[in-house]
Amino acid sequence: MANACFSILAQVLLAPQEKLLSDLLELAQKLEKENYSLKQEVRHSSQGLEDQQQHYSHLTTQLEHLQSHLTHMEKMSMLGQMVAGIAHEINNPITFIYGNLPYIEEHVQDLLKVLQAYQGNSRESIVATLESVDIAFIQEDLPRIVDSMKLGADRVRELVLTLRNFYRLDEPEMKAADLHEGIEDTLLLLRHRYKSEIEIVKELDNIPPVECHINQINQVMMNLLSNAIDALLESDISQPKQIIIETRLLSSNHLCISISDNGPGVALGIQSRLFEPFFTTKPIGLGTGLGLSICHQIITETHGGKIYCCSSPGEGTTFRVELPIRQKHFETAEVLSETKPLSP
Repeated sequence: MANACFSILAQVLLAPQEKLLSDLLELAQKLEKENYSLKQEVRHSSQGLEDQQQHYSHLTTQLEHLQSHLTHMEKMSMLGQMVAGIAHEINNPITFIYGNLPYIEEHVQDLLKVLQAYQGNSRESIVATLESVDIAFIQEDLPRIVDSMKLGADRVRELVLTLRNFYRLDEPEMKAADLHEGIEDTLLLLRHRYKSEIEIVKELDNIPPVECHINQINQVMMNLLSNAIDALLESDISQPKQIIIETRLLSSNHLCISISDNGPGVALGIQSRLFEPFFTTKPIGLGTGLGLSICHQIITETHGGKIYCCSSPGEGTTFRVELPIRQKHFETAEVLSETKPLSP
């Protein structure tokens, strides 16, 4: 009787534990399944994230290639402007030289007649030849023509050297360069665009050579001056059109270059976007919107300088470039572009 009671009591006590153990085993199996499913989801998510990263990396590479291509297009466009300017400027001295060739030929033929007359001919023949040739006029006119042709040839040579120096190949290291010479070269290449309508005023300080990539700085000057010329040629202001180029020292290791025009100025609403890539105020087909963006990159990132646009509508525009004179004496400058109203 006692054994039966103990047996029944054991069953009563053990039954809940067996149920609990069964529930725990079932729960463990569920957790294991869910853990496996979670691992699969994590694996798929990781693979998807990796694929996405590769896709983004591919897009970034394509974007870099596109930016490089567009930058090259902007440089080629600028080179086209320079070549057009050179062709226009070379045309005048070439035309002058070519126009004087018939007179040179005529004088040379007359001189050859005189030389031939002196080779074994009679005195009468020599006198007749001298009377038919105006030796006095040749003595006066021939040196003048030769000097003028030499002047034209020197002009052509100067233009070709300017183009070669302006668009030299990129060099890996910065070198000390004369910024004033670069400004003069730029003005020479753009002369055909402004000489008849725009006055250029130069207020150049005594600045030392600047350690830089001079071809890149020339590219900045070309872009800023071209924009100033465009603004003035497209405007109908009543006063004489004028561009002022100023250079001055700011400190022992910094200088600034300012290019100002008295055109219509830049609207306040778009001044903050001037240095954005692809932003342009020119009609479709007349501008890539990369010029000022490339200028900003050259000045701030490559040379550790700053570039500002100062403009008030109706009062003109000034672009101010600040550069270090010696690159080794400064830490990388903060990339900065600002727009400010002109002081009254």
